[in-house]
Amino acid sequence: MAETVTATPGRRVFVDKQSPDAYRALTATAEAVRAVAAEAGLDRVLVELVNLRVSQLNACAFCLDLHTRAALRAGETTRRLAVLGAWRDTELFTPRERAALALAEATTHPADAEAQTAAYALARPVLSDDEISAVIWVAITINAFNRVSVLSKHPVRPAPAH
Repeated sequence: MAETVTATPGRRVFVDKQSPDAYRALTATAEAVRAVAAEAGLDRVLVELVNLRVSQLNACAFCLDLHTRAALRAGETTRRLAVLGAWRDTELFTPRERAALALAEATTHPADAEAQTAAYALARPVLSDDEISAVIWVAITINAFNRVSVLSKHPVRPAPAH
């Protein structure tokens, strides 16, 4: 059972630690989504681009740090990561990646019907239904983790000195 502490002004609750069963369920969902993405044929770089773009939109420092490192391990370049926030203004991303990024943004801002229409217009010619579904699930999942980290104010700690 999680510890109950009297509220202190300014102190954040690490909701993942306070409600571990809910967090375990979210982690299990993320594992299922990872499998769905792999089965749909989405490569790790594309998944990490979605994770990063959503985390940029949600200003989640913890997830940006985590998924930047994951993207680099998957083979992404620092050049493309540097311009990810302006992906529409560069030709560094493939049509599939551009479609996935548009879907990720539309998923992050679901009330924007115009963005959804535009995202599907980009996605339909280059992504299958399975791929579209997987991208949307990846975006839904990282949005949930972003909210856990942002509202808990999970810290980004300096890298250990070597």
